[in-house]
Amino acid sequence: MTTTPASLGFRMPAEWEGHEATWLGWPHNKQDWPGKFPPIPWVYGEIARRIVPGENVRIIVNSKPHEASAKRVLKKAGVDLARVEFFRFPTDRGWTRDFGPMFVKSNNELAVNEFGFTGWAKYPNHKKDRHIHAKAAKALGVRLFHPKSGKKPFVLEGGAIDVNGLGTLITTEECLLDQDTQARNPGLNRAEVEQALKEWLGVTTILWFGKGIEGDDTHGHVDDVARFADPGTIILCHESDSTDKNYRALEENFERAKDMQLENGSKPEIIPLPMPEPLYFSGLCLPASYANFYFCNAAVLVPTFNDPNDRKALGILSEVIKDRPVIGIHAVDLVWGFGTIHCLTQQQPAV
Repeated sequence: MTTTPASLGFRMPAEWEGHEATWLGWPHNKQDWPGKFPPIPWVYGEIARRIVPGENVRIIVNSKPHEASAKRVLKKAGVDLARVEFFRFPTDRGWTRDFGPMFVKSNNELAVNEFGFTGWAKYPNHKKDRHIHAKAAKALGVRLFHPKSGKKPFVLEGGAIDVNGLGTLITTEECLLDQDTQARNPGLNRAEVEQALKEWLGVTTILWFGKGIEGDDTHGHVDDVARFADPGTIILCHESDSTDKNYRALEENFERAKDMQLENGSKPEIIPLPMPEPLYFSGLCLPASYANFYFCNAAVLVPTFNDPNDRKALGILSEVIKDRPVIGIHAVDLVWGFGTIHCLTQQQPAV
């Protein structure tokens, strides 16, 4: 029998629990931001500047010159380099949430789950990225688990899930149950997917939303739709314009939320979060969402889009999350890569 994290008392902590560090993959693939790459490292610099007052930043780079380039940007951005550590692990892209080390912990031990990574079941350039779990675990000297469902590796990206740290996980059917468009685990049914999530992440309750938002090339990542703000509160994206492409899917998610129960049997409090106006670039709809925020020790970093709803979204999150400041990060350029702040970051829990 395979020894699983859950059987050994490991769990995935909630994002707001204390971090030792945040991992970032320094950008280098210009095809992720075609025609818009030059400002992207500076956005990373601003993200790092906001993180380092509360924790270390661990940055994945391809090479010594890549590291030197990152250091120049970070220094000019005012980042304390004493709190930055570099790891020379070659990558294909920079979306650390999805290929970076996904941590679980017990009372006194940290470990990494080496989930399968298949480029979101869409992109072929993922062969370097899929090895980052193991490389990070080796560098940190921590245990490495090899998640499976049956005899096959279980494929999972960090943006597909969110947890409250007490046993409940949220995700979407569009992402984890799809068998046609971008199938992560072909042939697995709902019960098998749920069993894998429980065994490898130490959760007991799975809450299923329906679909993600338009423009999301991950095919339904939950971190653009619904997020835990605390153990009993779910922030859920809402679209008030009935003619918007996201309206029907987001309304259905609210209907589903009415019947949801957390691990303790209570109903979660559901807080609506507005959507920005649809954002297009080069004719493509982009996955602009305020739900792609990131909890670090010193702040909550929220993507903003030069939109009238920026202030409203920041205000809602500030009312719900009161133990750290809520800070907006300009993400109009960033989202051209089909992701923003949460997609770029991966937390390493403190033990």
